[in-house]
Amino acid sequence: MKKRILTGIKPTGQIHLGNYMGAIKPALELAKDEQYDAFYFIADYHGLTRTPDPEEFKELSYGIAATWIALGLDYEKSVFYRQSDIPEVFELNWILACYASKGLMNRAHAYKAIVDENKKNGNDLDDGVNMGLFTYPILMAADILLYNSNTVPVGKDQIQHVEIARDLAQTFNKKYGATFNLPEYKVDADTAVLPGLDGRKMSKSYNNTIPLFSDEKKLLKLIKKIKTDSSLPGEPKDPDQSNLFSLYKQFADAEQIAEMRTAYEQGISWGEAKQQLFEVMNEALREPRERYQELMGNRDKLDQILKEGAEKARSIATPMMKDIRTKIGL
Repeated sequence: MKKRILTGIKPTGQIHLGNYMGAIKPALELAKDEQYDAFYFIADYHGLTRTPDPEEFKELSYGIAATWIALGLDYEKSVFYRQSDIPEVFELNWILACYASKGLMNRAHAYKAIVDENKKNGNDLDDGVNMGLFTYPILMAADILLYNSNTVPVGKDQIQHVEIARDLAQTFNKKYGATFNLPEYKVDADTAVLPGLDGRKMSKSYNNTIPLFSDEKKLLKLIKKIKTDSSLPGEPKDPDQSNLFSLYKQFADAEQIAEMRTAYEQGISWGEAKQQLFEVMNEALREPRERYQELMGNRDKLDQILKEGAEKARSIATPMMKDIRTKIGL
């Protein structure tokens, strides 16, 4: 029997290169393994913790759907759906909430970070905290456990959410008997942390991202903004200390990387290095960009793909919830 992997992305902003290299690409690679059934979802209800503008929220959700497909997701072989199309996940969310201690939620990293920031600024400790944010790990646990997922690819900052899902699964299983698998997290140690325009980790929080499907003109403009040191043309440069080279390696082949390393050592100018980065990146993203634009212009097709994906997801979720209801006495 195949194992199940599950990956979700929130519609909280434009997908950028860091999202692609850190989450989407590894998940798509893992799904090529024949031992897995792949589940991908748009975590739209998770995005509500920031109370977004409705029209922007809808646009971002479509954008995530189009991004996955444009980058190679095979929605016919996988299960690809919108979280909001699966009512069972929200029923399970409530059930699991009744077995989740407040102390467990108090230890969640996102909540603790806000509390610490409020303490530092002299604010009420719960200032800016809504209950959606506070109970966010429970909804994530429902996402994972509803399909008896075996493996959840995550970044290091998301490990705790899988651990909380395991805790809740164990609590439920102890009371009602074997019901949920105990999911395992998978962190790809080889996944690069891409530098942003300012040299820090590429993140929407730092406003230093390169949107994945920027048009050619904008892509070149953003690449030209990438921070470099003050070394002059003709002076040798260390490629392993260069943010430009770190990005270049993600899109170039082995021969191109070797040639660029030599060019750095021979004193390539930063302007030329940025031009070379643009060319290799633009070439790699050209077809996905065109596919993305085509999909964003055909929302009916995206709706149909997600509808069919939700039907596949619910064919698993519905009997699972029937079993859970029986066990708790409903």
